[in-house]
Amino acid sequence: MSLMGSLYVGSSGLASSQNAINTSAHNLSNVGTKGYVRQQTVLKDIQYQNVGLSGTNTKQVGLGVDTQIVRQVRDQFLDKSYRAELGRQGFYDSQFETVSEIESLFGEIDGVAYQDTLENLWESLEELSKEPDSLVTRATVIQTSVAFLERSQNIASQLSEYQLNLNTEIEQKVSRINEIATEIKDLNDQICYYEAGGVENANDLRDSRNLLLDELGQIASITYRENPDGKMMVSLEGMSLVNENMTFSMGTMTVLDFEKMVQGEDFDEESVLAGGNTGMLMPVWTSYGNTEVFNFDVLPTSEKDTDIGALKGLILARGEKVGKYIDIPIAPKQEEYMDETGTLDEEAYAEAYAKYEEEVKVYNKTIDASVCVASQAQFDQLVHGIVTTLNNILSPNKEVVVPAGTTIELADGSSYTYEEDTTIRIFDEENAPVGMDEDATGGTELFSRKGMPRYTEAQEIMLTDGTVITARIYNEENSNDNYSLYTLGEIEINDAILENPSLIALTSNSGTGDYDIETTKKLIDAWNQDFATLSPNALTMSTFKEYYNSFTGNVATVGERFSTIASNQENVAASIDNQRASLMSVSSDEELTDLIKYQHAYSAAARYVNVVDQMIEQIVTQL
Repeated sequence: MSLMGSLYVGSSGLASSQNAINTSAHNLSNVGTKGYVRQQTVLKDIQYQNVGLSGTNTKQVGLGVDTQIVRQVRDQFLDKSYRAELGRQGFYDSQFETVSEIESLFGEIDGVAYQDTLENLWESLEELSKEPDSLVTRATVIQTSVAFLERSQNIASQLSEYQLNLNTEIEQKVSRINEIATEIKDLNDQICYYEAGGVENANDLRDSRNLLLDELGQIASITYRENPDGKMMVSLEGMSLVNENMTFSMGTMTVLDFEKMVQGEDFDEESVLAGGNTGMLMPVWTSYGNTEVFNFDVLPTSEKDTDIGALKGLILARGEKVGKYIDIPIAPKQEEYMDETGTLDEEAYAEAYAKYEEEVKVYNKTIDASVCVASQAQFDQLVHGIVTTLNNILSPNKEVVVPAGTTIELADGSSYTYEEDTTIRIFDEENAPVGMDEDATGGTELFSRKGMPRYTEAQEIMLTDGTVITARIYNEENSNDNYSLYTLGEIEINDAILENPSLIALTSNSGTGDYDIETTKKLIDAWNQDFATLSPNALTMSTFKEYYNSFTGNVATVGERFSTIASNQENVAASIDNQRASLMSVSSDEELTDLIKYQHAYSAAARYVNVVDQMIEQIVTQL
């Protein structure tokens, strides 16, 4: 090799050592930088020059050293694992936060417990049974009933408001997804630009991009891959979010607007409005014709690896409607399908039970899966049970059968004709207690519906046996008409009783002025009788107090489950992140060692150049 060639060997050592020193210095300067991944200089031999042959090999002389690549020290497997576990943690964290909010509304942990409100109502009724003629005791019942209803309405209102307030969080997450997609697209373009010449790697830009992928992985389930040109292709929930040339945006729509768009001419606005809170938002892909981002036809599970993403957990916990007692299926009873002789109509009962099983499937998928909607429905069932039970004791009904062709005038002034023999309920005037007012008024309920009276006023009705009676027809609750329901938001204390407590029906209708002992006994017994199960998945029938205890216990159990899973996921994610850190983070001791190593290499190369320079100088001066 010529002396000039030897000089180039030395200069290549200087340049390569300088590059390695710069890399170590860059690592040291970014010890505390979030998301920074340590870089490593990889050196390679420059080609060899043949100088002769021997009997066994070719005689070669190396032409120096060069920097092959300045690479990031990271593990893609750990990155993917970390983002998946972080997303699963976000999914359960979102639901746990919702449960915590629900628990706080009932005040059982801190504040005024709702259980105290129930206890106060029970105690006032118990005192009323002892002194039914006392106006003071009656006033106390009215006051505790007002307090019970106000507290119940307030909790229901706060739950609904919380649902709507989650819209803000959903919009923020959707907006952040779009921002991250745009930032990744910009970083892709910059990385491609800087690496186009094949000279250097844009490692710092890759650090920024990977940090964005970590954040995105917590919000939603993602997959990604890097193209040979350095561009990162990202998919979110199975749809492309970032490709080589563009991003695909996400937006939000209200449930009402989305259903209207999907159903088109078949859209039934009343059925959607009946669900309430139609202002709740749902994420949609605006770039894909406003299609749904999340499909909850199959509920997320860890077995299918679909329980990933804080946004999905947030929407699932919130639900898409306001839960009501009518959302909880009730199993048909055999006695309801028996005739006068006690023979069971097996076909009708089997058909009713099959319908019930289908309703349970819908309940489990749409109601029970959402902690917010399920809590609303179960709480509404409790209030509905108390309200209707007390009303039916103070203003009892009985069943009669009206023949086909009978026409009655309804409360709104319209009429209705029965096409077949139909069993209806009317005010049981014979067995009903009356008030202690001068008119001995009967049929006065304690809790009223805001938009519908309890009865359609007196009608002459011909029964199937030919007799004609004058009766007040009970206006049945209709699941398709929210105003007909004794549901939270539609209940109020009867104005007549508020003005005149003596209208509370506790006096016998015999005309003797005696108290109706049977009625007062029913008011007490009602609190000790089973009225419902917490859900169709529960087997135990409960009293009002037991039901509420089961309700709060169930909320606590669900919260504990979410908290445990979220805590476990946090530990798993932290463990993986620690593994990543041990591999990717900068060690100042290691970098200082490398710095000293490359400084010595630089010095050695410099001395080599000096030697070659002296040799060249010696030759030139002697010519």
